Amino acid sequence: MRIAEDIIISPYITEKSNDDIAEGKYTFIVDRKATKIEIRQAIEKLFSVKVVKVHTMNYQGKKKRRGVQQGRTTHWKKAIVKIDTDAKPEIYLTEGGKEVVNNRKYKTEIEDFGFSK
Repeated sequence: MRIAEDIIISPYITEKSNDDIAEGKYTFIVDRKATKIEIRQAIEKLFSVKVVKVHTMNYQGKKKRRGVQQGRTTHWKKAIVKIDTDAKPEIYLTEGGKEVVNNRKYKTEIEDFGFSK
C-alpha cells in the first residue's frame, strides 16, 4: 500500500480542466504505476470527497532538442476524477433486514485545487 501523497503528484490546470470543474471533474497528474483504485482511494483520503469515476490516460514524452543534443521529456499519466457533487447518506441493509443509514460527510468540491471558482 502506497501513500496517497506519492500517488497524486499535482493538479493539472488548463482551460478545459477549468470548464470541467462545473461538472465535478478534476484533473491530476498521477504516478505512472498507479491504478484507478489507488487513485480513487488517494483522492478520497486527501480531499474528503466521494469519487464516482476515474479516467486515466498515459502520455509519452515528447522529443526535444537543445542544440546538437537530443532527448525526450518524461512519460506521465493524467487522471480525470469525477466526484459526487450531490452527496446523500448511504442506506444499506444488514443481515437481519434492518436498514442502516451512514451519514458520512463528504465535501462537494475540492477547494485545494490551486484556484477558486
